[in-house]
Amino acid sequence: MKLLVSALEHSANIHLKSLKQELNPDIEFIGIFDKELGQPIVDLRSLAIMGFVDVLKKLPFFLKLNAQMVDLAEQADKVLLIDSSGFNLPLAKKIKKKYPEKEIIYYILPQAWAWKKKRIPVLAQTIDKLCSILPFEKDYYPKNAPITYVGHPLLDQITEFKTTLNPEVKSVVFMPGSRKGEISKLMPIYRELRKSLNAKAIIIIPKIFNAQEITEHYGDLSTFDIKHNAHEELLLADFAFICSGTATLEAAIIGVPFILSYIAKPFDYFIAKNLVKIKHVGLSNIMFLKHCKREIHPEFIQEDVTVENLLKSFKEYNRDNFLQDSQELRAYLQSGSSKNVARIIE
Repeated sequence: MKLLVSALEHSANIHLKSLKQELNPDIEFIGIFDKELGQPIVDLRSLAIMGFVDVLKKLPFFLKLNAQMVDLAEQADKVLLIDSSGFNLPLAKKIKKKYPEKEIIYYILPQAWAWKKKRIPVLAQTIDKLCSILPFEKDYYPKNAPITYVGHPLLDQITEFKTTLNPEVKSVVFMPGSRKGEISKLMPIYRELRKSLNAKAIIIIPKIFNAQEITEHYGDLSTFDIKHNAHEELLLADFAFICSGTATLEAAIIGVPFILSYIAKPFDYFIAKNLVKIKHVGLSNIMFLKHCKREIHPEFIQEDVTVENLLKSFKEYNRDNFLQDSQELRAYLQSGSSKNVARIIE
């Protein structure tokens, strides 16, 4: 079987690797994915963008890539789309129009429930099988929609969790994101914050960056220990400061207390604020609010991301409560998703 895959994000490819382990070895990937999984039609590093402004700048490139994927769909037996709704939704519509009998599977669905609920009926009509990784997501879709909660992919990768916490915070992990824009905005604040913490400071840097890029993006790291394995370091750490994204949910699942901080470009934040209908940006907070009617960790956004605010929140943090909430969150998510998605594909 040939499977047309569209996995643009680094996190999507981590989940795709777990999925591939559960799939029949005879299934061949074609399309957009990490080069470790086959022969993609594009280098993923060229797709790394941040915010609406960057998208507009690279729009011609993405339109051409979208057209390539539609042409490639002719060779595929099935289509697997993972996350990246801005690219994958238009792609799904074009493929369905050109090849109406071609089965399209969407894994890690667009968060239409958060900002564009009118897209939900479109998703239900365009996609043949919707694989949800959020337990509450199904409630937003029509009863006859082809949607299934498949578990959460992070529970495929994360198998060790914190069961106890050290009485004192002796090691702190910093995760300023994986995009240049995120890193450049948070690192000056994290660098100042580190001076006020009487603890070992570890910074997680994605392996995709070379030495020159690390220097350009991160600046002076002389007071940090550089590490690359996020799950391993989060498990060992006593606390973490994390940019918004998948890493915040990873920390919540592992059980390391953390504070989310995120600074977007002003124009991007203005657009998002007027589109998004939710009050939190952290996935674990969004899910915990649905499940337990309260947040699981603090969030600081835009101008609220200051050394003073982060330090005050750190000092007031109830880490024992967080550990209990982390266990409740894992129970809510139930299981990993790869085996269930593999069954749906095959």
